[in-house]
Amino acid sequence: MTFAIIKERKNPPDRRVVLSPEACKAIIERFPQAKLLAEPSDIRVFPDAKYAEAGVEVTGDLSAADVLLGVKEVPVDALIPNKKYFFFSHTIKKQPYNRDLLRAILEKNIELYDHEVITNEKGQRLVAFGRYAGLVGAYNGIRTYGLKHGLFEMPKAETLPDLKAMKATLKTFELPPIKIVLTGTGRVGSGAREILEAMDIQKVAVEDYLSKDFDVPVFCQLDSLDYNRHKKGEEHSIHNFYFHPEEYESSFMRFAAVSDMFVAGHFYGQGSPYLFTREDAKSPEFKISVVADISCDIDGPVASTIRPSTIEDPIYGYHAATESEVDFMKPEAIAVMAVDNLPCELPADASEGFGTSFIEHVIPAFFDGDADGILLRARMTQDGKLTDRYSYLQDYVDGTDQA
Repeated sequence: MTFAIIKERKNPPDRRVVLSPEACKAIIERFPQAKLLAEPSDIRVFPDAKYAEAGVEVTGDLSAADVLLGVKEVPVDALIPNKKYFFFSHTIKKQPYNRDLLRAILEKNIELYDHEVITNEKGQRLVAFGRYAGLVGAYNGIRTYGLKHGLFEMPKAETLPDLKAMKATLKTFELPPIKIVLTGTGRVGSGAREILEAMDIQKVAVEDYLSKDFDVPVFCQLDSLDYNRHKKGEEHSIHNFYFHPEEYESSFMRFAAVSDMFVAGHFYGQGSPYLFTREDAKSPEFKISVVADISCDIDGPVASTIRPSTIEDPIYGYHAATESEVDFMKPEAIAVMAVDNLPCELPADASEGFGTSFIEHVIPAFFDGDADGILLRARMTQDGKLTDRYSYLQDYVDGTDQA
């Protein structure tokens, strides 16, 4: 079985990879029957020479490869027919901008495995960059707070060599006794918490956060039922919220009334209440001046996120009264950090973490007959057709989903 690490061709450039040179070396040692190729790349965070040193053949000829591994979408004209591909296709939600990509994959008889749907039997994702989105997003949020309030100027995350340097940088700055509310307890939320803790910001319980004042900066990490309540006041498990989100309403404003900064690291499920609306943001009780929206759902549950921002220009202002974008330094503006490709700012660490999970969960499936069904669940296309699990995308492919 021959695996190839392909060059990332999507713009803006993404320096991440599925497998680092060390990950490739680990595969070769663990699976002697595996062969690895690397397509030459001048943007990859790890230079070609490092792959060669790890025993990977660096070549522009990928015709011998069985499985091609990438991160972002592969341009249609770069797709090689009759191959197996792994990358984030951004098609499972019927994203209109990638309809032609999925059509081309089917036309070229490509087996597509989307990283986003590599799951265990319970449907839990096994490989993801979420932790690194949380790490960078929280760092960027603190940097934004410093700029917004004229306190300090932290270096941009993309200028730092790695996570260790990022955490060391945090130690050189101090926040005043502010309150930071963090939503989400998964990979993203955990990554964000890791950064807040690296800055020695104290974590406090919900009731203390809501009712007490502190002489040091503090944060509170919320799960879904902390900021959503049943409309009838009934007590239910978290599972009821997941399956019946329409029965709930947001209770986030009680946190907005006492918080200075909001780090949004939650997963927003379809049909769930918005955390705060544009009307909520107009309320005199709304105290938040900085929003680090890692989740980055546009015009969605976080009303101030009206567009994604970029690594180059990560902050914009939201003027609640006019519901419009303004300079984030204006006193009445909420400063919004909504970069939608945060892990790209820690490409080496993110790639190494992703590769560790990929080796643990995916690579063995090619050599054990897919004993755990990893490939079966992630395989979106086969023999020029959508697989049964993803047949719901047929109208998307046909262009009739908007009819």
